[in-house]
Order: sequence, then C-alpha cells, then structure tokens
Amino acid sequence: MSNLSPFLQPTSVTRPDALAILHLKRDLLTPTVLRTHDDEQLGYAEGKVTTTRYGNYPHTTLIGQPWGSQIKASLVDTGTRGRAGLYAANGKKRKRHDSPRSRQEASPPAQDIETIAHHSTSPDVPHAKPAVPAPTGFCHILPPTPETWTASLPHRTQVVYTPDYSYILQRLRVAPGTRLVEAGAGSGSFTHAAARAVFNGESHDSTTISPDTSSHEFPTASTKAGKVWSFEFHEQRARKLDAEIQEHGLQGIVTVTHRDVYEDGFTLDNPSSANPCINASAVFLDLPAPWMALPHLTRGPSSPLNPSVSVHLCTFSPCIEQVQRTVSALRSLGWLEIEMVELSAHRIEVRRDRVGLQEEGLPGVNASPANVEEAIGRLREVEGRDRSYHHGKTSQPPVEDPADEAAGKYVSKQQRLQNIREAQTDRKLYKEGRLTHRSESELKTHTSYLVFAILPRAWTDEDERQANARVSAGPLNAVNSRDNPTSKRQMKRDAKEQAGGNKDVEMKTARQLNDT
Repeated sequence: MSNLSPFLQPTSVTRPDALAILHLKRDLLTPTVLRTHDDEQLGYAEGKVTTTRYGNYPHTTLIGQPWGSQIKASLVDTGTRGRAGLYAANGKKRKRHDSPRSRQEASPPAQDIETIAHHSTSPDVPHAKPAVPAPTGFCHILPPTPETWTASLPHRTQVVYTPDYSYILQRLRVAPGTRLVEAGAGSGSFTHAAARAVFNGESHDSTTISPDTSSHEFPTASTKAGKVWSFEFHEQRARKLDAEIQEHGLQGIVTVTHRDVYEDGFTLDNPSSANPCINASAVFLDLPAPWMALPHLTRGPSSPLNPSVSVHLCTFSPCIEQVQRTVSALRSLGWLEIEMVELSAHRIEVRRDRVGLQEEGLPGVNASPANVEEAIGRLREVEGRDRSYHHGKTSQPPVEDPADEAAGKYVSKQQRLQNIREAQTDRKLYKEGRLTHRSESELKTHTSYLVFAILPRAWTDEDERQANARVSAGPLNAVNSRDNPTSKRQMKRDAKEQAGGNKDVEMKTARQLNDT
C-alpha cells in the first residue's frame, strides 16, 4: 500500500481527499470525502458542501480539524444562488434570475473573499466564499473505523453489525497475521472489521508499514502478513465493494472476488508467486445456503484451508432451518465442537437527570418543580400575573403580596427563559443532576444464529509415526510405563537418594521429570 489506510492508522487532523464521518447524533452518521473544490459541480459559492438535516457543512470548515472536533453548521444558500454548475451538468436552461451577473451583484466585494488553497471547478464560482457560522446546528467529525463505517455505509444488503462481528472475530481467533476467507461480502461491514483485525503492519504488495505514515520500507513480500479473501456472488456488489476497498486503502489486505462459491469453491483464479494458495485458518460464511459451500472446505490438495493448523468456522443464518441443515453438513464432513449462538445486544444509556424550574427551556431535562418551595413560587408568580392582568381592567389597585418582592416580582416567560440561558453558561451541567442509566426498549441489531465449528488439522500416518517416536524417546519412560506405574513424586525421591547430595544431578533429574 502506497498510503496507509485511515481505517488502520488515521492522521491527527483531517486532510483533503480523505474519508471522514460526520456524527450528527447517536444513530445518524454521514460519510463524506473531504474536498478542497466542488468536485460535483453543484455551484455553491462556499465550494464543496455536505448538506444534512442538522445544517450545512462546507468542507473548508472540516479540513485541518483535529479528529473529534465539534464543527458548527454554516449559512449556505441551497436555493438558486450559485447553482450554475448543477444546471450545466443536467443540461437544463439557466433561469433569468440565476444568471452570473445577478450572482455577482449579490455577492460581497472581492476584497472580502478569501482564496483557500484550491479553486472551485464550477466555471461561474472562481473562488470559495468564506463560510458564515449558523446560529444553530453542529456535528462532530470522526475518523473512519469499522464501527463508524458500519453505522454509516450505504446498505446494499443486510449488514453484520458491530455486536455480531466483534464476537465472531473473537470466536474465530482472528489475530494480526491471520488469513481469513469470507463468503457473502454484501455491503462490506464484516470485510472492513476483518481487515483491521488481521493487519499486523505488513501487506502483500511488498510494503512494510512503519508507525510513521510518511516512511515505508520495501522488503520482499512477507508470508506473515494478514489477508482477507472476500467472495461475492452478485457482480455489481462485488465491483462496488472492490472500489470501496481501493478508495479506503485496503487493497493490500483485502482481495474481492466475484464468484459462486457453491459451484466453483474458494480457490484463486490467478494465484501469484508470493501467494500461491490461500491457506486460511478462519472462515466466515454469510450465505443463504452455507451447507452447499461446505464441501469445498475440506482437507485436500486444492483446499483453501491451512493443513498445519485447526480451522475455525462461523456461519451467519437468520432461520433455524438453515442452522439445522448446516449442522448436519458439518457433522458429515468431520467438523467438531459444533455450537450455535444467538446474540441479543441492548444499549445502556447513561445520563444525568436534572429536575427543576431552573432547567426550563433547556433540552433533555424535566422542567418541573423539584421541591415544594419551587412549586409555591411558581404558583405565586401565576397568581401575581393574574392580579396584574385584572388590575388593568378595573380601577382598584391590586393587592400586593409581601412574598412577591422576595420572588423578584413577575417577569414574562420570554425574559425568564432568556435569564435561564444566560445562567447556563456559568454552570457545570456535566456535574449536576442524578446519574442514571436505562437500557433500550427495542433491539436494534440484526438477530441471527451463529454456528461455530472447528476442523482439526490434517493428520497423516507420518504424523502419527513422528508423534509416537517423540513419546517413546522421553528421558524417563518409566513415567508412561504400564508395568511400573510410579508417581513423579516417588521418582523424585528415588532420584534424590541416587544423587547422594549432588544438587546438579537433582536439578537435572527434576527438569527431566517436569518435561515429561
């Protein structure tokens, strides 16, 4: 890989032409590629703009920011101003009020416009206009990770969510350097998570990634590099996933193949000299009929499995009938330790509950009286307001209540809310209120049945002979002898007596007994 993927090691700040995730709220994330120019030629005076339901964000305000920064929304004209590029791209006739002259007349003077690094590609917008902050709306800009990508990716199929693939990767014993086979890539959620799990600093394009992203070494291709082989039956989805892998810089770790694994199996079409075979030690099948692909996952000359280690397998099936047929096929093909698991994940929301009239008008609080004094004070305020209202209709002076003076007389609701907002700036809201937690009432993860199994390593007659030779060549055969079933403790006592006080002989004999 010529450039390190942001999924593996992001930079400290956002950079142009890099993927970023806009976090609008907990369940709403938007991916975007940061551009210094309007590559879509939408004609915005501010350059490239990402429009969301929570505001508009010109990319000039997103580039160069530390990850995790809060970005305020900007005032962007989403109407007819500056949209010449969009009309030209669609072949439509520009309206009279959308002419370049009208936009130039409405635009600020040239000396008030800053030129920021690159020009817009729109012919009618020569320079990007400085962004003006909006009074409301903000987002947080996050680096791309498998978790944020799963929550924001374009769904082409049902995806494997974070609670599922984190447990799957743990059960498959996927670690840096693991070689993994995936069938049924779909939208690529599990693919990105697996790529991060197998990455160990090396790639199959003869590049060793150093911690410093600006330096690379170029040794020969290492067989210790982790690798993910992803197979997809649908050609269009396979091409789209392969394009995303290229854009995200994971092409040195992930290989996407368009193939029907039911018929053609998991062998490579064009094996390279550096990677003649797959030799996978972990397999994940997200297929409608995984039992039809299992005959290709057996020990043999053309098997994609590593013959020298045990192979861990997982199938992802939504129906129990699929699980039954898969388990039957696994048993007939020699798989062991077969187990089915169903995951049910609930989020736990932790927050501080603030109650009181001083919270009125603030979001996410309970603006009801916290005690009797606050309730009485509010009732006196309402009664006083009523007396003032009726006094305006009669000639009699209102009856004053001494408690009204202590309560600060009567103010309008607008003024009261304004006073609360002004006082909020000096408060430490993160320390106020009672800390509470509650779980979600609905399950929002995709429910499925996970079937796990293990295929033991290939065991030949030669392996059996070598194992027997190692057992019979032990230093003290009496331990394993059926004719002399002496315990190790008794043997140590006998060896100590035979040593005659020689500590070196005693320690040597003890090491031999511990090794058996």
